[in-house]
Amino acid sequence: MGSTLGSYPGQSINAGEPVTTTGEVVGTGSVRVGLLLPMSGGGSATSIATVFKNAAELALANFPNADVQLLVKDTAGTAQGGQAAARAAISEGAELILGPVFAPAVSGAATVAKSSGVPVVAFSTDVSVASRGVYLLSFLPQTDVRRIIGYAASQSKRSYAALIPDDTYGAVIEAAFRQEVGRTAGRIVSIQRYKLNGTDTADLLAKTQALSSAMGQIDSLFIPAGGGVAPVVMQTLTSAGANLGQVKILGSGQWDTADMKSNPLMVGSWYPGPEDKGFQAFASRYQGAYGTPPPRNATLAYDGVTLAAGLVRSAGPQRFATSVLTNQDGFIGIDGLFRFKSNGQNERGLAVYQLTGSGTQVISAAPRDFRSGT
Repeated sequence: MGSTLGSYPGQSINAGEPVTTTGEVVGTGSVRVGLLLPMSGGGSATSIATVFKNAAELALANFPNADVQLLVKDTAGTAQGGQAAARAAISEGAELILGPVFAPAVSGAATVAKSSGVPVVAFSTDVSVASRGVYLLSFLPQTDVRRIIGYAASQSKRSYAALIPDDTYGAVIEAAFRQEVGRTAGRIVSIQRYKLNGTDTADLLAKTQALSSAMGQIDSLFIPAGGGVAPVVMQTLTSAGANLGQVKILGSGQWDTADMKSNPLMVGSWYPGPEDKGFQAFASRYQGAYGTPPPRNATLAYDGVTLAAGLVRSAGPQRFATSVLTNQDGFIGIDGLFRFKSNGQNERGLAVYQLTGSGTQVISAAPRDFRSGT
Protein backbone atom coordinates (compact mmCIF):
# COMPACT_ATOMS: atom_id res chain seq x y z
CA MET A 1 0.00 0.00 0.00
CA GLY A 2 1.36 3.40 -0.94
CA SER A 3 1.77 6.07 1.69
CA THR A 4 2.63 9.75 1.71
CA LEU A 5 5.19 11.71 3.65
CA GLY A 6 2.57 14.29 4.57
CA SER A 7 0.44 11.85 6.57
CA TYR A 8 3.22 10.76 8.91
CA PRO A 9 2.28 11.78 12.47
CA GLY A 10 4.53 14.28 14.18
CA GLN A 11 6.04 15.53 10.95
CA SER A 12 4.99 18.79 9.37
CA ILE A 13 5.91 18.07 5.77
CA ASN A 14 4.02 20.14 3.28
CA ALA A 15 2.37 18.37 0.41
CA GLY A 16 3.73 19.29 -2.96
CA GLU A 17 7.19 19.09 -4.43
CA PRO A 18 9.48 16.76 -2.41
CA VAL A 19 12.75 18.15 -1.08
CA THR A 20 15.60 17.66 -3.56
CA THR A 21 18.05 14.95 -2.56
CA THR A 22 21.82 15.20 -2.59
CA GLY A 23 24.27 12.35 -3.01
CA GLU A 24 23.48 8.76 -3.87
CA VAL A 25 19.87 7.55 -3.91
CA VAL A 26 18.72 3.92 -4.23
CA GLY A 27 15.12 3.18 -5.22
CA THR A 28 12.28 5.37 -6.43
CA GLY A 29 9.63 4.98 -3.71
CA SER A 30 7.77 7.83 -2.05
CA VAL A 31 8.95 7.07 1.51
CA ARG A 32 12.48 8.24 2.18
CA VAL A 33 14.81 6.34 4.50
CA GLY A 34 18.35 7.41 5.38
CA LEU A 35 21.10 4.79 5.01
CA LEU A 36 24.11 6.01 7.03
CA LEU A 37 27.38 4.21 6.26
CA PRO A 38 31.13 4.85 6.89
CA MET A 39 31.97 5.20 3.21
CA SER A 40 35.02 7.42 3.70
CA GLY A 41 36.09 5.71 6.94
CA GLY A 42 38.96 3.96 5.17
CA GLY A 43 40.14 0.36 5.36
CA SER A 44 37.67 -2.12 6.80
CA ALA A 45 35.12 0.65 7.45
CA THR A 46 34.89 1.47 3.74
CA SER A 47 34.65 -2.26 2.93
CA ILE A 48 31.75 -2.64 5.38
CA ALA A 49 30.04 0.41 3.86
CA THR A 50 30.30 -1.09 0.37
CA VAL A 51 28.96 -4.47 1.50
CA PHE A 52 26.06 -2.92 3.43
CA LYS A 53 25.12 -0.67 0.51
CA ASN A 54 25.19 -3.68 -1.83
CA ALA A 55 22.98 -5.66 0.58
CA ALA A 56 20.55 -2.74 0.84
CA GLU A 57 20.31 -2.53 -2.96
CA LEU A 58 19.73 -6.28 -3.11
CA ALA A 59 16.89 -5.98 -0.57
CA LEU A 60 15.11 -3.34 -2.63
CA ALA A 61 15.62 -5.39 -5.79
CA ASN A 62 14.10 -8.44 -4.08
CA PHE A 63 11.15 -6.60 -2.50
CA PRO A 64 8.49 -6.19 -5.18
CA ASN A 65 7.11 -2.65 -5.52
CA ALA A 66 8.91 -1.39 -2.39
CA ASP A 67 7.67 2.17 -1.87
CA VAL A 68 11.04 3.20 -0.40
CA GLN A 69 13.84 5.48 -1.50
CA LEU A 70 17.18 5.12 0.31
CA LEU A 71 19.21 8.28 0.86
CA VAL A 72 22.81 7.06 1.21
CA LYS A 73 24.87 9.31 3.49
CA ASP A 74 28.52 9.05 4.57
CA THR A 75 29.32 9.12 8.31
CA ALA A 76 33.10 8.51 7.97
CA GLY A 77 32.54 6.35 11.08
CA THR A 78 32.71 9.34 13.44
CA ALA A 79 30.30 11.07 15.82
CA GLN A 80 30.48 14.31 13.85
CA GLY A 81 30.00 12.42 10.61
CA GLY A 82 26.98 10.59 12.02
CA GLN A 83 25.46 13.86 13.13
CA ALA A 84 25.97 15.53 9.75
CA ALA A 85 24.71 12.48 7.83
CA ALA A 86 21.55 12.22 9.93
CA ARG A 87 20.89 15.96 9.60
CA ALA A 88 21.27 15.75 5.81
CA ALA A 89 18.99 12.70 5.50
CA ILE A 90 16.27 14.16 7.73
CA SER A 91 16.38 17.54 5.98
CA GLU A 92 15.71 15.65 2.74
CA GLY A 93 12.65 13.95 4.21
CA ALA A 94 13.97 10.71 5.75
CA GLU A 95 11.35 9.24 8.11
CA LEU A 96 13.66 6.48 9.37
CA ILE A 97 17.43 6.14 9.70
CA LEU A 98 19.13 2.80 8.94
CA GLY A 99 22.67 2.70 10.36
CA PRO A 100 25.19 3.95 11.32
CA VAL A 101 27.52 1.00 11.79
CA PHE A 102 29.95 2.21 14.49
CA ALA A 103 28.97 3.34 17.98
CA PRO A 104 30.39 6.90 17.80
CA ALA A 105 28.48 7.57 14.58
CA VAL A 106 25.30 6.09 16.10
CA SER A 107 25.64 8.49 19.05
CA GLY A 108 26.08 11.42 16.70
CA ALA A 109 23.15 10.46 14.49
CA ALA A 110 20.93 9.81 17.52
CA THR A 111 21.25 13.38 18.84
CA VAL A 112 19.86 14.76 15.59
CA ALA A 113 17.28 12.01 14.99
CA LYS A 114 15.79 12.18 18.50
CA SER A 115 15.29 15.94 18.34
CA SER A 116 13.51 15.44 15.00
CA GLY A 117 11.39 12.49 16.19
CA VAL A 118 12.92 10.16 13.59
CA PRO A 119 13.69 6.59 14.76
CA VAL A 120 17.08 4.98 14.16
CA VAL A 121 17.72 1.30 13.41
CA ALA A 122 21.49 0.98 13.82
CA PHE A 123 24.00 -1.78 13.12
CA SER A 124 26.36 -1.32 16.11
CA THR A 125 26.81 -4.10 18.69
CA ASP A 126 27.54 -1.58 21.48
CA VAL A 127 24.43 -1.52 23.69
CA SER A 128 25.57 1.73 25.34
CA VAL A 129 24.28 3.60 22.26
CA ALA A 130 20.85 1.92 22.36
CA SER A 131 17.92 3.84 23.82
CA ARG A 132 14.26 4.52 23.22
CA GLY A 133 14.05 5.43 19.55
CA VAL A 134 17.57 4.15 18.77
CA TYR A 135 17.23 0.43 18.06
CA LEU A 136 20.06 -2.02 17.41
CA LEU A 137 19.51 -4.64 14.70
CA SER A 138 22.92 -6.26 15.27
CA PHE A 139 23.80 -9.56 16.95
CA LEU A 140 24.30 -8.62 20.59
CA PRO A 141 26.71 -10.48 22.89
CA GLN A 142 24.06 -10.63 25.62
CA THR A 143 21.73 -12.61 23.35
CA ASP A 144 24.46 -15.15 22.62
CA VAL A 145 25.16 -15.65 26.32
CA ARG A 146 21.47 -15.98 27.21
CA ARG A 147 20.93 -18.63 24.54
CA ILE A 148 24.00 -20.78 25.13
CA ILE A 149 23.84 -20.74 28.95
CA GLY A 150 20.09 -21.28 28.87
CA TYR A 151 20.57 -24.30 26.63
CA ALA A 152 23.44 -25.66 28.74
CA ALA A 153 21.24 -25.38 31.83
CA SER A 154 18.46 -27.27 30.02
CA GLN A 155 21.01 -30.06 29.46
CA SER A 156 21.72 -30.21 33.23
CA LYS A 157 24.94 -28.18 33.14
CA ARG A 158 25.45 -26.46 36.49
CA SER A 159 29.14 -25.66 37.16
CA TYR A 160 30.92 -23.17 34.94
CA ALA A 161 34.31 -21.65 34.29
CA ALA A 162 35.03 -18.98 31.70
CA LEU A 163 38.00 -17.53 29.80
CA ILE A 164 37.02 -14.02 28.81
CA PRO A 165 39.00 -11.29 27.02
CA ASP A 166 39.93 -8.36 29.26
CA ASP A 167 38.34 -5.68 27.05
CA THR A 168 35.01 -3.93 26.45
CA TYR A 169 33.46 -6.96 24.74
CA GLY A 170 34.65 -9.16 27.61
CA ALA A 171 33.08 -6.86 30.20
CA VAL A 172 29.70 -7.11 28.47
CA ILE A 173 30.04 -10.87 28.11
CA GLU A 174 31.06 -11.34 31.74
CA ALA A 175 28.11 -9.35 33.09
CA ALA A 176 25.69 -11.36 30.95
CA PHE A 177 27.41 -14.64 31.89
CA ARG A 178 27.11 -13.94 35.62
CA GLN A 179 23.47 -12.98 35.21
CA GLU A 180 22.51 -16.04 33.17
CA VAL A 181 24.35 -18.56 35.34
CA GLY A 182 22.61 -17.05 38.35
CA ARG A 183 19.23 -17.05 36.62
CA THR A 184 19.56 -20.76 35.82
CA ALA A 185 20.73 -21.63 39.36
CA GLY A 186 24.22 -22.60 38.24
CA ARG A 187 27.52 -21.72 39.91
CA ILE A 188 30.69 -20.11 38.62
CA VAL A 189 33.87 -21.87 39.76
CA SER A 190 36.35 -19.59 38.01
CA ILE A 191 36.55 -16.65 35.60
CA GLN A 192 39.93 -15.92 34.03
CA ARG A 193 40.41 -12.67 32.11
CA TYR A 194 43.21 -12.53 29.56
CA LYS A 195 44.81 -9.81 27.46
CA LEU A 196 45.76 -10.42 23.84
CA ASN A 197 48.51 -8.17 22.52
CA GLY A 198 48.46 -8.71 18.77
CA THR A 199 49.59 -12.30 18.20
CA ASP A 200 51.12 -12.55 21.68
CA THR A 201 49.18 -15.31 23.47
CA ALA A 202 51.37 -15.42 26.61
CA ASP A 203 48.65 -14.10 28.92
CA LEU A 204 46.01 -16.35 27.37
CA LEU A 205 48.26 -19.37 27.93
CA ALA A 206 48.99 -18.33 31.52
CA LYS A 207 45.28 -17.87 32.33
CA THR A 208 44.46 -21.20 30.67
CA GLN A 209 47.08 -22.92 32.82
CA ALA A 210 45.56 -21.26 35.89
CA LEU A 211 42.22 -22.73 34.92
CA SER A 212 43.44 -26.30 34.46
CA SER A 213 43.23 -27.07 38.18
CA ALA A 214 39.51 -26.20 38.18
CA MET A 215 38.59 -28.59 35.36
CA GLY A 216 37.58 -31.37 37.75
CA GLN A 217 35.02 -29.08 39.41
CA ILE A 218 33.12 -27.94 36.32
CA ASP A 219 30.89 -29.38 33.63
CA SER A 220 31.05 -26.38 31.26
CA LEU A 221 33.82 -24.07 30.03
CA PHE A 222 32.74 -20.86 28.30
CA ILE A 223 35.20 -19.42 25.73
CA PRO A 224 33.28 -16.72 23.83
CA ALA A 225 36.06 -15.15 21.74
CA GLY A 226 36.61 -16.07 18.11
CA GLY A 227 39.85 -15.69 16.20
CA GLY A 228 41.25 -19.09 17.10
CA VAL A 229 41.25 -18.53 20.88
CA ALA A 230 39.26 -21.66 21.74
CA PRO A 231 41.52 -24.13 19.85
CA VAL A 232 44.60 -22.63 21.58
CA VAL A 233 42.87 -23.12 24.94
CA MET A 234 41.92 -26.70 24.11
CA GLN A 235 45.44 -27.54 22.97
CA THR A 236 46.92 -26.00 26.13
CA LEU A 237 44.53 -27.80 28.48
CA THR A 238 45.11 -31.12 26.75
CA SER A 239 48.89 -30.68 26.93
CA ALA A 240 48.56 -29.86 30.64
CA GLY A 241 46.79 -33.17 31.19
CA ALA A 242 43.48 -31.57 32.16
CA ASN A 243 40.51 -33.93 32.25
CA LEU A 244 38.16 -32.59 29.57
CA GLY A 245 36.03 -35.71 29.33
CA GLN A 246 33.09 -34.35 31.35
CA VAL A 247 33.44 -30.70 30.32
CA LYS A 248 31.28 -29.19 27.58
CA ILE A 249 32.97 -26.33 25.72
CA LEU A 250 30.62 -23.40 25.05
CA GLY A 251 31.16 -20.51 22.64
CA SER A 252 29.45 -17.53 21.06
CA GLY A 253 28.40 -16.36 17.61
CA GLN A 254 32.04 -15.36 17.04
CA TRP A 255 32.69 -19.05 16.46
CA ASP A 256 30.69 -19.04 13.23
CA THR A 257 33.73 -19.41 10.96
CA ALA A 258 34.99 -22.06 8.55
CA ASP A 259 38.15 -22.56 10.65
CA MET A 260 36.18 -23.40 13.78
CA LYS A 261 33.79 -25.70 11.92
CA SER A 262 36.66 -27.80 10.55
CA ASN A 263 38.89 -27.87 13.65
CA PRO A 264 39.13 -31.40 15.12
CA LEU A 265 39.95 -30.00 18.58
CA MET A 266 36.49 -28.39 18.77
CA VAL A 267 34.33 -31.42 17.92
CA GLY A 268 31.33 -31.66 20.25
CA SER A 269 31.47 -28.01 21.35
CA TRP A 270 28.33 -25.84 21.29
CA TYR A 271 27.69 -22.27 20.19
CA PRO A 272 24.62 -20.12 19.43
CA GLY A 273 23.78 -18.46 16.14
CA PRO A 274 21.00 -17.71 13.69
CA GLU A 275 19.84 -20.63 11.58
CA ASP A 276 21.92 -20.38 8.44
CA LYS A 277 19.53 -21.51 5.70
CA GLY A 278 18.43 -17.93 5.13
CA PHE A 279 22.01 -16.71 5.05
CA GLN A 280 23.07 -19.36 2.53
CA ALA A 281 20.30 -18.27 0.16
CA PHE A 282 21.19 -14.60 0.69
CA ALA A 283 24.92 -15.27 0.18
CA SER A 284 24.19 -17.02 -3.11
CA ARG A 285 22.14 -14.06 -4.37
CA TYR A 286 24.77 -11.60 -3.18
CA GLN A 287 27.61 -13.48 -4.87
CA GLY A 288 25.58 -13.69 -8.07
CA ALA A 289 25.01 -9.94 -8.04
CA TYR A 290 28.42 -8.67 -6.86
CA GLY A 291 30.87 -11.47 -7.58
CA THR A 292 32.14 -11.97 -4.01
CA PRO A 293 30.75 -13.80 -0.97
CA PRO A 294 29.28 -11.47 1.67
CA PRO A 295 30.53 -11.32 5.27
CA ARG A 296 28.17 -12.80 7.86
CA ASN A 297 26.85 -9.42 9.06
CA ALA A 298 25.81 -8.22 5.58
CA THR A 299 22.31 -9.46 6.34
CA LEU A 300 21.84 -6.58 8.80
CA ALA A 301 21.52 -4.02 6.00
CA TYR A 302 19.33 -6.37 3.97
CA ASP A 303 16.99 -6.97 6.90
CA GLY A 304 16.90 -3.28 7.79
CA VAL A 305 15.73 -2.31 4.31
CA THR A 306 13.26 -5.20 4.15
CA LEU A 307 11.86 -4.17 7.54
CA ALA A 308 11.39 -0.58 6.36
CA ALA A 309 9.73 -1.65 3.10
CA GLY A 310 7.48 -4.14 4.91
CA LEU A 311 6.30 -1.54 7.43
CA VAL A 312 5.61 0.97 4.67
CA ARG A 313 3.42 -1.64 3.01
CA SER A 314 1.63 -2.92 6.12
CA ALA A 315 1.42 -0.08 8.66
CA GLY A 316 0.47 2.94 6.56
CA PRO A 317 0.97 6.31 8.25
CA GLN A 318 1.97 4.61 11.53
CA ARG A 319 4.76 2.72 9.78
CA PHE A 320 7.69 3.80 11.98
CA ALA A 321 5.78 4.58 15.18
CA THR A 322 7.31 3.26 18.42
CA SER A 323 4.41 0.85 18.97
CA VAL A 324 4.98 -0.67 15.52
CA LEU A 325 8.77 -0.96 15.82
CA THR A 326 8.55 -2.53 19.30
CA ASN A 327 5.74 -4.95 18.43
CA GLN A 328 6.06 -7.92 20.83
CA ASP A 329 5.58 -10.46 18.04
CA GLY A 330 8.68 -9.12 16.32
CA PHE A 331 9.71 -9.63 12.72
CA ILE A 332 11.22 -12.32 10.52
CA GLY A 333 14.43 -11.53 8.63
CA ILE A 334 17.12 -13.43 6.77
CA ASP A 335 18.49 -14.50 10.16
CA GLY A 336 15.13 -15.47 11.62
CA LEU A 337 13.06 -14.01 14.41
CA PHE A 338 13.95 -10.66 16.01
CA ARG A 339 12.27 -7.89 17.95
CA PHE A 340 13.25 -4.52 19.37
CA LYS A 341 12.93 -3.83 23.08
CA SER A 342 11.77 -0.44 24.32
CA ASN A 343 15.33 0.30 25.55
CA GLY A 344 16.68 -0.04 22.00
CA GLN A 345 18.28 -3.46 22.45
CA ASN A 346 16.96 -6.51 20.64
CA GLU A 347 16.09 -10.14 21.15
CA ARG A 348 16.76 -12.76 18.51
CA GLY A 349 15.63 -16.31 18.08
CA LEU A 350 18.91 -18.25 17.89
CA ALA A 351 19.69 -21.89 17.26
CA VAL A 352 22.37 -23.88 19.09
CA TYR A 353 24.97 -25.65 16.97
CA GLN A 354 27.34 -28.50 17.72
CA LEU A 355 30.68 -28.56 15.91
CA THR A 356 31.35 -31.82 14.07
CA GLY A 357 34.85 -31.28 12.67
CA SER A 358 33.41 -31.02 9.18
CA GLY A 359 30.71 -28.44 9.80
CA THR A 360 27.88 -28.12 12.29
CA GLN A 361 24.61 -29.72 13.27
CA VAL A 362 21.65 -27.95 14.85
CA ILE A 363 21.01 -29.45 18.29
CA SER A 364 18.39 -26.90 19.34
CA ALA A 365 16.36 -25.16 16.67
CA ALA A 366 15.76 -21.43 16.69
CA PRO A 367 12.32 -20.48 18.01
CA ARG A 368 9.67 -19.59 15.44
CA ASP A 369 7.55 -17.52 17.80
CA PHE A 370 8.43 -15.25 20.72
CA ARG A 371 5.22 -15.99 22.58
CA SER A 372 5.47 -19.77 22.64
CA GLY A 373 9.25 -20.03 22.27
CA THR A 374 8.79 -22.50 19.43
